[in-house]
Amino acid sequence: MNYDYQRIVDWVDDHIVERPGKVILAFLLVTAVFAVGLGNVSTESGTQQFAEDIPAQDALDQVNDEFLPVFGEDTGSTQLIQRDPNVLSKQSLLQMLRTQERIEEKPTLRVSQTSSAAAVVAQTIDPQATTLDRQITTLEQATQADVRAAVRQNADNPAFTGTLSNDFNKKSASASSTIGVVKHSLTSEVSSSAGQSGSSPLTPIQQQIQRIVATTDGDITVFGTGIIADEFGAVISDSLLIVTPAAVILIILFLVIAYRDLLDLLLGTFALAMAVIWTFGFLGLAGIPFNQIMIAVPPLLLAVGIDFGIHAINRYREDRETGLGIEGAMRVATDQLLVAFFIVTGTTVIGFLSNLASDLPPIRDFGVVAGVGITFTFLIFGVFLPAAKVWMDRRKESWPIPTFSQKPLGEEGSALGDALSVGVTISNKIPVIFLVLTLLISVGAAGYATGVDTSFSQEDFLPPEDVSPLLTSLPEPFAPSDYSVVGTLNFLEDKFTSTQGGSVTIYVEGRMENEVALEQIYRAGADPPESFVSENRRAESTSIVTVIKDYAARDPEFRRLVERNDVDDNGVPDDNLGEIYDYLETSPVSSQADRYLAEDHRSTRVVYTVSGDASDKEATEDARIVADRFRSRYDATATGNTVVFQEVSDLIFSSAVTSLILALGGTVVFLVFIYWLLDGLPSIALANLVPIVVAVAGVAGTMRLLGISFNAFTATILSLTIGLGIDYSVHVVHRFLDERKEADLQTALERTVVGTGGALMGSMFTTAFGIGVLVLSVLSVLGQFGVLTALSIVYSFVASLVVLPSALVVWDRFANESPDVPMVEPGSETDDVESDSDSDPLATDGGECIESSRISTDGSAVTGAGDDDSQSSSSATSDGGETR
Repeated sequence: MNYDYQRIVDWVDDHIVERPGKVILAFLLVTAVFAVGLGNVSTESGTQQFAEDIPAQDALDQVNDEFLPVFGEDTGSTQLIQRDPNVLSKQSLLQMLRTQERIEEKPTLRVSQTSSAAAVVAQTIDPQATTLDRQITTLEQATQADVRAAVRQNADNPAFTGTLSNDFNKKSASASSTIGVVKHSLTSEVSSSAGQSGSSPLTPIQQQIQRIVATTDGDITVFGTGIIADEFGAVISDSLLIVTPAAVILIILFLVIAYRDLLDLLLGTFALAMAVIWTFGFLGLAGIPFNQIMIAVPPLLLAVGIDFGIHAINRYREDRETGLGIEGAMRVATDQLLVAFFIVTGTTVIGFLSNLASDLPPIRDFGVVAGVGITFTFLIFGVFLPAAKVWMDRRKESWPIPTFSQKPLGEEGSALGDALSVGVTISNKIPVIFLVLTLLISVGAAGYATGVDTSFSQEDFLPPEDVSPLLTSLPEPFAPSDYSVVGTLNFLEDKFTSTQGGSVTIYVEGRMENEVALEQIYRAGADPPESFVSENRRAESTSIVTVIKDYAARDPEFRRLVERNDVDDNGVPDDNLGEIYDYLETSPVSSQADRYLAEDHRSTRVVYTVSGDASDKEATEDARIVADRFRSRYDATATGNTVVFQEVSDLIFSSAVTSLILALGGTVVFLVFIYWLLDGLPSIALANLVPIVVAVAGVAGTMRLLGISFNAFTATILSLTIGLGIDYSVHVVHRFLDERKEADLQTALERTVVGTGGALMGSMFTTAFGIGVLVLSVLSVLGQFGVLTALSIVYSFVASLVVLPSALVVWDRFANESPDVPMVEPGSETDDVESDSDSDPLATDGGECIESSRISTDGSAVTGAGDDDSQSSSSATSDGGETR
């Protein structure tokens, strides 16, 4: 089947050539509309956005809503991390208290409470020292011996030792670091979750505290959700500020080489700017937030836009070289470019939209925005740029602007042409052997790639502890901010994390006054999984049961109440649980009980300690095993930071695999259909896919070789490789089909690779370096994404020019009767045509017979027909890459 698409192409051609001014005006008006949307673009950063709608995260949100949070930075509090050879010396203790006093004096900081090891020591010396002022006075009057005695007296007090680093020494009364806490009256406004949302009402408060601390003595670091949120946002702006100018400089440099003409350079650059404005304007109008992954969108738009631009200008120049005028050359160019650009856009959009299958909202948003952006790029470079080029070329002779080289990239007989023809030479000698070897290597690379790890952590979204000296040496305003979060997190993990590791939480929903409720919690901790810390075959945990047991040991009246209702004498009450809970609510431990039992007694949480050498995956799997132990009577969900991050990590891997399958499958279906519709040759889609399979396998294998894991950024790399890489192979295949209808197999391949290969190479260098500048990003994972994307483009280019010719030779052997004569279009009449005719009627893709200017195999014009305004075209038709 050959669909008569030429009518649509001719309609667009007419507007481009006959009414370029109106086309330009229409596009400028649309640009103005999208520019309005730029002001509505919002940002979203951090890990919270990836955890939306995940069961473990939903459970964690309910835990945070229903229970008073345990000590943590996202409960409306600020941590003051003090470091000193001995933070328990009199001088250091006074520094902490004076810092807390200065913070408490500021009403705008909304301080509700402060606590620290220094306050504990002061109150131990003087129990009446309940205010910061009195505590400071107490320590000023105390001797060093008094301080040491007070420290040793609290050596077994968890409220004291819990604020000290792991190197606390009771005998010498010393520790190298401690954490003081300033609580703010913001608990109802600050949400606690597995990750950070990228914004926090504590940000201005903690920034002000930083300024206060900077004027005090001692080494004290301010830390909390406000500081983390600030760096989440800063890393986006800093990365864009560094990456964007670098990308622009490199792109302009390569465009100068590719275009070699000032007006063409300005036109191509303006078109790229339009593509970015349209896409980000759409982002604002659609209300889609800009997240860290979308930092990659501008380079991707530039990548495809540069490719389209170079092909459009280069193809137009080729047709001008045959003697055609402005209008005639542009008609010939757009006849083929629009079809090729449409195929490229369709396959690229399929690659990006495959990410809609992801369960992670930021990846879905990335797929939508990238897909829409590529569609905009197709319209701008397929319609606006040709119209602007016609309008400009008609007038530039009267402009005082010099015209430089108008030669196309890549000509037969040139050194570049010889280099590009390597794949043709191989296909002429050992096509089958080479193709089989290439596919075997690709299978091996794919097998090797099965060992690629998957990861997801808060640190992926934060700048590294040590920023590259190259970036820190940049002048203002490009120099990145002073980042401290990751360094502080590493310090806390090193100095304060117990060797027992982290924890997981089981969120249990059901009637907790049921007589078996507490027994169920108690029995669930028996014979714990391997990753759980245990003693006497019982898991170490904290829950409402542990609160009851601990308080029963201290309150005789409560102990008798528990014993009266403990049927099996195991310390866990079975009857009258409502009465037990009511007693706790009026006791000194009521706030502690509220951390594990909901106010309506309809839910509870149990926190299990996990071994330090257990992986997140092991801890998550074991947490789910324990959660299953509750499900005979209750709904139970394993949750906690560890579980949520592991679930997101699992979804990242499944998203990568699913999007790859959908992108590959969708691309196959689209190419088979489009080649059947336009050329009646659906089978050539298989040859078209060979370089893509090679490129995807190469990228996946390279990931493992370089130690790069699938993460929130690189999860899209495989589908992206298809989306961008298909561009190169489509241009080659579409050009080959046009050439093959007029020439023998080897001549068609030579013309295709030399003509289209020059433009593809220019596009490859510009795109690879344009996206490769992401390595300059402050985020290391974004740098990894840039490296992989650049490699995917290089692999796709090489495979399209080296491997694809052999695939086309093998395909041609099955699809055509003889490689030595031009291919006959399916369904066309096989009338004999004399080869030495001066003017051969040639059926175009649209089914029209047009007069053509014949071109010899060396690219020189033999005869010409038509004038500048004619609709005749060169017989050297192209795929939207170049014509010969």
